[in-house]
Amino acid sequence: MKNLHIEHPEDTILTGDLSVLDAFSNRMHNSYSVKIDGSPAIVWGTNPENGKFFVGTKSVFNKKTPKINYTVEDICNNHKNVELQSILIRCLNCLPRTEEVPFSVFQGDFIGFGGYRDYKPNAISYTFDRVMDGGVVVAPHTYYTGNTLKDMNAKPLTFVLLSGRGADFIQPDAWITDKGATIDIDLMIGFARQMATLVDFATPKEAAQLKQDLNAYIRDGDEVVAEEFANYQLVRLWLLVESIKTEFMELMRDNFKCDCFLGNDYIDGEGYVMHSKHGVYKLVDRETFSYYNFNIIRS
Repeated sequence: MKNLHIEHPEDTILTGDLSVLDAFSNRMHNSYSVKIDGSPAIVWGTNPENGKFFVGTKSVFNKKTPKINYTVEDICNNHKNVELQSILIRCLNCLPRTEEVPFSVFQGDFIGFGGYRDYKPNAISYTFDRVMDGGVVVAPHTYYTGNTLKDMNAKPLTFVLLSGRGADFIQPDAWITDKGATIDIDLMIGFARQMATLVDFATPKEAAQLKQDLNAYIRDGDEVVAEEFANYQLVRLWLLVESIKTEFMELMRDNFKCDCFLGNDYIDGEGYVMHSKHGVYKLVDRETFSYYNFNIIRS
């Protein structure tokens, strides 16, 4: 799996790819992680091409001009933003070296510098159950394998990284239970498969435009009404898959020892990431978080 943007389940079906229904059906065999709202994305590890430890952003994977930082001087030359420079310099000094572990390149979301309980790296504010005493606080979620940074494959991080050299890693466990389901999810999945036989799916170009249109509804806080779209049958399927995701999230559990706030409102958290052999999908309350991202943060 390449380092690709993780999609909402309902968006993935627009072109006729129903793999997410298989992922929902095989839910007890998937792996899950808590989605933590950090920023920026940090990539670090040992470059397999030269054996040197580096830090950076996702720009380390650039095909033409990768920005790989081995030293403070590299960071200052590659990144002109002073705040990003300070983050990467602290990461360079504090993240544990990875020469001794089998998977030596990792990605995580930056939460902040150590010394506090309260953090607001992006939209969500976090209050942890203890003071973070490391130099940096990072929520790792991905590791990479391959012989070169340009051609590495991303895999979900299913093992625990040990904090060290002044870094606190946030890796809560997440799992799913079939107990407490109020609606038969498998029945909904079967209905979605039947509905799909009646749908004219979109081309990739049409799907991109449809996602923009759907996001416009979410951005404006409006209810998505299928009959207001030309391809209303496809949007009906989109709505059904979104409702399956919502019911699915009711079954999710985690041990994230942290209070989460969106603005002044207490929330359970942003959501989860579902890792399956059929694909990787983000499970979030789209109306709440996308609306907030569109309208609060960007304003």
